[in-house]
Amino acid sequence: MNLSLSVDLKGQVAIVTGASQGLGQAVAVALGQNGAHVVCLARNAEKLAKTVAEIEAAGGSAEAMPCDVTDRAAAAAAIEQTNKTHGRLDILVNNAGITRDKLMRGMSDEEWDSVIATNLTSCFVCCRAAAGVMRRKKYGRIINMASISGLIGNPGQANYSASKAGMIGMTRTMSKELVSRGVTVNAVAPGFIASEMTAELGDVVMEEVKKRIPAKRVGQPEDVAAAVLFLASKDASYISGQTIVVDGGMVG
Repeated sequence: MNLSLSVDLKGQVAIVTGASQGLGQAVAVALGQNGAHVVCLARNAEKLAKTVAEIEAAGGSAEAMPCDVTDRAAAAAAIEQTNKTHGRLDILVNNAGITRDKLMRGMSDEEWDSVIATNLTSCFVCCRAAAGVMRRKKYGRIINMASISGLIGNPGQANYSASKAGMIGMTRTMSKELVSRGVTVNAVAPGFIASEMTAELGDVVMEEVKKRIPAKRVGQPEDVAAAVLFLASKDASYISGQTIVVDGGMVG
């Protein structure tokens, strides 16, 4: 992955959840290429190994930590273990997320609960654990991966939109609680980005989607990784509680 944006993250330790594919993988690689040691979290150990290999091939440093972030104890333990092993945690990117799309009238309790647990509750648990570490160090960068669905809604995504809207509200609140301690908390809200998730929509749907995007193209994972990379840098110290929309002008 080639990004023209570069920041100095040497000596820093980052955790990226959902790092086994898609946006999470792109973010993990970008952080690793810019000097951070990246702890990659996801359930699939085999896919995580590929992310780690890509980071190392680019000259970076990384490790895989298989973890189901919907297991609250396991998610918190992963944060604490990272701090114990490396003596610090500078960057947390909460990217783990799933969809279970269905119109509200047909949505099951399980489809609601699983999306909220993965997308929102895991974010809270990881933020809470990381905040304890970062407050003591008086430095930290927390970036939560939201979505334009959390800003404008989307038919068939009551669960997903609610989880991402909740993430945006939580980001603003956590920022107010942490920024005075040197810990910034921001969200990135991607629009339609080329990924495994959007590929499931099919070519016909995606062609119609492109017509609604002023930039006339679907975003790439690197577009999102660049926004995360900047927010993770020391140069973003006066930006907190914000939601950076990366959608080719779709929301406006």
